[in-house]
Amino acid sequence: MVDCVVRNWQGEEVGQATLELKVAKEDSAAHVVHRALVRQMTNSRQGTASTKTRAEVRGGGRKPWRQKGTGRARAGSIRSPLWRGGGVIFGPKPREYDIKMNRKERRLALRTAFQSRASDLTVVEDFADQLSRPKTKELVEALTRWGIESDAKVLLILSESQEMVYLSARNVANLKLIGATNLNVYDILNADKIVTTSSALAKIQEVYSD
Repeated sequence: MVDCVVRNWQGEEVGQATLELKVAKEDSAAHVVHRALVRQMTNSRQGTASTKTRAEVRGGGRKPWRQKGTGRARAGSIRSPLWRGGGVIFGPKPREYDIKMNRKERRLALRTAFQSRASDLTVVEDFADQLSRPKTKELVEALTRWGIESDAKVLLILSESQEMVYLSARNVANLKLIGATNLNVYDILNADKIVTTSSALAKIQEVYSD
């Protein structure tokens, strides 16, 4: 269990929030999280890289020169892999990179990764009503008031889609907006700081509790 300070829009401390998730045992936590991270990054590969073998390259049907008598090495096709413009030996072909991982194990890795970032977690009150219109400057100033450096990579977690927050956040280079039900290991570990609203934190504990 981890206690977190809750801040308001002005950056003042207004309460406490508790983060309590079932996490992996200490001796296996790093292994489980690493497997989940490798799975996510590997599964994101398209697997569309493709090269042509000598059988697929256009041309080369005629023998370039006669077998004997020229003084040159024998050659049967100008599309040999040894020639410029020829086929590729053992080049990549379209393939699936999917790695399987049990659902319970994936969720355990996610909970473990999230709770491991508790020291970099900032909990704030819901602030959608503070943005009457899209205003990137106001959101950036709020992040500063919450103690987050301007060059830090920030993951902002909301309980539900909020248009004004999205429109204000989309032009901030180092800020990524994500829903509480769409968490993933890579984003959690990649961020320097994680900001979550009180309602989003409650939803995370509700959705990922088992």
